[in-house]
Amino acid sequence: MWESGSVDDVAWGVLTLGLTMLGGIYTWFAYQRRGLAAGMRGAAITLLPLAAYLTKTLKMFTRIADAVADWAASLVFSPVVWLGVVLAGVSVVLFVVSGMIAARSAPPEKVRKGKGKRGKELPKSGRGEPAVLDDDMADIEAILRDRGIT
Repeated sequence: MWESGSVDDVAWGVLTLGLTMLGGIYTWFAYQRRGLAAGMRGAAITLLPLAAYLTKTLKMFTRIADAVADWAASLVFSPVVWLGVVLAGVSVVLFVVSGMIAARSAPPEKVRKGKGKRGKELPKSGRGEPAVLDDDMADIEAILRDRGIT
């Protein structure tokens, strides 16, 4: 896109000093108007630019922001990139549709073993309760009935 030139250590220091001074002013007013807790939060925010400068992450953040901006600009202005976005969308739609088709065409194992088109006939229960298909569930229901829980 465009090259703004390199930023030297003095420029980073001036930027950091400016941000820290603005944060310090904010911290003072926050302490005076809203109390100690707001002043401490302001001090915490004020120290972040200085910490970012000393750990060289301020440069990293600007490089990341520059890379994201370059990517976004190339996304907006490049028909090839838009073709890639369209193909990614088509791919997602194909995955979803194929999953829906697979779910409709392959019935579950329990239904396949049943009679005819209706599937497996459920055994009738005495009190209008839902019928149990699993032995483990039958054991759990028996324990619940013994304790008076229905």
